[in-house]
Amino acid sequence: MKSKIRFANEKIEKSFKELADIDPELHKFVFRALNDIEDNAFCGIQIPKKIIPEDYIKKFGIRNAWKYNLPGAWRLIYSIENTGISVISIILEWMDHKTYERRFKY
Repeated sequence: MKSKIRFANEKIEKSFKELADIDPELHKFVFRALNDIEDNAFCGIQIPKKIIPEDYIKKFGIRNAWKYNLPGAWRLIYSIENTGISVISIILEWMDHKTYERRFKY
């Protein structure tokens, strides 16, 4: 299902733009992920509600979380909202696998 991509806040959007200069390869992977998510919001793997970090719920007001596996064991975390008219994929963050394991308590 097609979706519109939005960043959870300006800081995350700015980080994505800066990533092109900091780590061009990771930027390319995240960019590709954004295109895949835009084409199909449900292309990622849904994260069980019971392990969604409370911080995400408070900070972003989300009700669901999805992960998209990037090359090099990186993870992109996003949420999906249905406005009734369109589907919006909200990009929350991307992180290396070690950070992902800590954040989601694996």
